Amino acid sequence: MAGSVNKVILVGNLGADPEIRRLNSGDPVVNLRIATSETWRDRNSGERQERTEWHRVVIFNDNLAKVAEQYLKKGMKVYIEGQLQTRKWQDQSGQEKYSTEIVLQKFRGELQMLDSRGQGGEGQVSHGGGRDSDFGQSGPGGDDYGRSGGGNRGGGAGGGFSRELDDDIPF
Repeated sequence: MAGSVNKVILVGNLGADPEIRRLNSGDPVVNLRIATSETWRDRNSGERQERTEWHRVVIFNDNLAKVAEQYLKKGMKVYIEGQLQTRKWQDQSGQEKYSTEIVLQKFRGELQMLDSRGQGGEGQVSHGGGRDSDFGQSGPGGDDYGRSGGGNRGGGAGGGFSRELDDDIPF
């Protein structure tokens, strides 16, 4: 077995629309805020309790950035798979600050939209960028050979195809 594993899986709701910016190189960077919640009954009062945890997610993967920009909106339920990283920086007053984030690197990570498309819960659009998958990766020369971050978890629609294709399927 490998010496260590750094893998984070979240299923939660977007707290805001994605924030998209570009690095000096032109590569996109997407920032997401995802809320996960847990509920329980208080033993003493019997009242339902809820705790929400907010997670910062940063996407450096080009294909996943395109998906986030085009399709993700505040409130949507998403599946995120990435790595935990902590950044350190200095604020304007010189104080050291730390931020722990879930990061989806260029060829690692996964993003799935779990919400329906307004059709009573039908379909999912799944996009991955993992090393073990053909989906969302560039070829040896850095070109994307027509692959567009698909993958089918849970029988969802493959990515990169028009959403209208589902309407033409006869079954």
